[in-house]
Amino acid sequence: ACMRQRPPLDTTLAAVPYAYPWSALISRYKFGEQPGWAGFFAGLLLQTPGVAQALGELGAQDGLLPLPLSAERLQTRGFNQAWELTSALTRQSGTLARADTRLLLRLKHTRPQSQLGRDARLSNVRGAFQVDPLRAGELAGRRVVLVDDVMTSGASLFAAAQALQDAGAAQITAVVLARTAPA
Repeated sequence: ACMRQRPPLDTTLAAVPYAYPWSALISRYKFGEQPGWAGFFAGLLLQTPGVAQALGELGAQDGLLPLPLSAERLQTRGFNQAWELTSALTRQSGTLARADTRLLLRLKHTRPQSQLGRDARLSNVRGAFQVDPLRAGELAGRRVVLVDDVMTSGASLFAAAQALQDAGAAQITAVVLARTAPA
């Protein structure tokens, strides 16, 4: 699919495959109210080839952005797992970029992606993300690292990256803890 239509991400870096035992640990982190795993997972990400370099190349004007959750999902879960990972990555890496939870916005609540097939996932998140219109100028020509816990179809990350690209981001790298094997 990436060969037919180039995704809006320049690079995607993943620490582990989304398979046993990692999938079970990530589920406990994400759905079991265990945000304390973020530090361990951030350390694992920083050992992944390319991640420390990508974060080290960010300047103070560049962005380190967690994938935002809808207000409804945040209220239900109690925390944003991507924000916890981003915060831990910032502390552990010493990057110059600051983590920013208000630049990339989640506009709408969507069905959980895990319940959907690939085409439905793409449709589900279409228009779900937007860069804060009052801050869009901050992205012109900047590098962005977009952080999330799991990448399966890539639909959420692609939708978020498209919003960043439309606002003028020059380079967008996705850093994810786990990724399913490409089909």
